[in-house]
Amino acid sequence: MLRQVSFLFGNLTKNRGNFALLHTGCIMAKSKFEYVRNFESDDTCLRNCYIVVRLDGRNFHKFSEQHNFVKPNDDRALGLMSRSARSVMEDLEDIAVAYGQSDEFSFVFKRSTNWFKRRASKLMTHVASQFSSSYVFYWEEYFGGQPLLYPPGFDGRVVLYPSNRNLRDYLSWRQADCHINNLYNTAFWTLVQKGGLSTNQADKRLNGTLSADKNEILFSEFNINYNDEPALHRKGTTLIWEKSFGSDTAAPLRSGVMEELTLFPLHLWYL
Repeated sequence: MLRQVSFLFGNLTKNRGNFALLHTGCIMAKSKFEYVRNFESDDTCLRNCYIVVRLDGRNFHKFSEQHNFVKPNDDRALGLMSRSARSVMEDLEDIAVAYGQSDEFSFVFKRSTNWFKRRASKLMTHVASQFSSSYVFYWEEYFGGQPLLYPPGFDGRVVLYPSNRNLRDYLSWRQADCHINNLYNTAFWTLVQKGGLSTNQADKRLNGTLSADKNEILFSEFNINYNDEPALHRKGTTLIWEKSFGSDTAAPLRSGVMEELTLFPLHLWYL
């Protein structure tokens, strides 16, 4: 059981293996304790690199089951993810592009960004907290009467990419992952929902199959052409800044975040 207590750390001392409070009434100078800042590690991101913050839902398999997500894709959940990502981009305008699929989203900061002095921990925690709070804030807008049973969590990581090609390859990798996972899930849940198989039977049926095999199962047995499935499910979602032109200038202006379905490589003039 957690218990909240209040005391002054400056008066804390050790006594026979236990901590005891000494109320001396003496307030120590702040500067005496500032040396502890030397224990902080320098996590400044290398300059002239794209900074990518990727978030992943924590234990979202359980979360999706307990909140009755539609299988294999729930457009409510995907819409909520995109809305939360939009909130992050509107808050941190140095994010040039964001790409998301399933329960993950990647945010690409411009090479020139100096937000939070390029500290990885600051960038990651700010993106994660803004995204998580937005997910909760907009939940009812997308899920209506489905109550949020407990707070969702998202873990994050920061990766630096020094070249345009590296960044394009990263985004292409995540989109390829979207395609592979969605094709499997589409075939799996079609076998369960329309084919009458149990989840174990469907898993065994798909074990060792290639993409062509899954496409053949969908088409020959269920008359489903995978290419006709919604692009949102097959390709994921890309968020970019929309460029507009003011009436008194030819310079492009940012007017808001625009959602786009695209296959990478993305035109890097967005960045």
